[in-house]
Amino acid sequence: MTDLPLIDDRSHLRADCSRCAGLCCVAPAFAASADFAIDKPAGQPCPNLREDFRCGIHAELRERGFPGCTVFDCFGAGQRITQETFDGRSWREAPELAAAQFAVLPVMRQLHEALWYLTEALALPAAAALRGEIRRVLDETERLAAGSAAELATLDAGAHRARVGELLGRVSDLARRDRRGPDRRNADLMGADLRRRDLRNANLRGAYLIAADLRGVDLGTADLLGADLRNADLRDADLSGTLFLTQPQLTAARGGAKTRLPAVLQRPAHWKRW
Repeated sequence: MTDLPLIDDRSHLRADCSRCAGLCCVAPAFAASADFAIDKPAGQPCPNLREDFRCGIHAELRERGFPGCTVFDCFGAGQRITQETFDGRSWREAPELAAAQFAVLPVMRQLHEALWYLTEALALPAAAALRGEIRRVLDETERLAAGSAAELATLDAGAHRARVGELLGRVSDLARRDRRGPDRRNADLMGADLRRRDLRNANLRGAYLIAADLRGVDLGTADLLGADLRNADLRDADLSGTLFLTQPQLTAARGGAKTRLPAVLQRPAHWKRW
């Protein structure tokens, strides 16, 4: 019997701020920079955070000097911590929980980001030979994410992330096996004009593509896991078949109406400027 195609459902790995307690607006520190208009110590609520845990300037974040907030994505970690790990209780109504909630956020975010990649990998037809292993690691990651606050706080998230990354590397090799492109892992391509480079099916994992010119480039099944796309120009580029691309990477870049994207990702609102 032929295996049916797997459905790539990552809806539970999208941020739902209505079910969170504004954790990303409180837990991390902000440093006044091009990304944030103010300094904010870790554990202190942003002055734009409202009583209902919504951002008071959400529709104007970029205009008000907070583009870093638009790029951040918790992959659904915030609502899981609030609703599941802490049973709907928040740092505001129960201040004694604050330190634990804030400490769990970066751990849960790493686990949910791993779930994002593993769910994509599981649905890739080219990775069928690794499907059993992908499923086991995905199930283990889900089990870790379902742990208690104490268990999450002591978890070696870096070690688990490394294990996931190694598996995703093998998935990438399989997906690009027949038409493997150049290996530019961790390459410094900042500001480079890449319009005449053949990057179809390239390994761009961890590459520095800050402000790179990728206009009109067909990336085929290029592996973009961890690639830094800040201010990269993606107008008219084709990213529809790329591997391990995330919403934060797109939001940090520049693109336009003709930029082709994977079906699971959304066109950033600020791309309308270009």
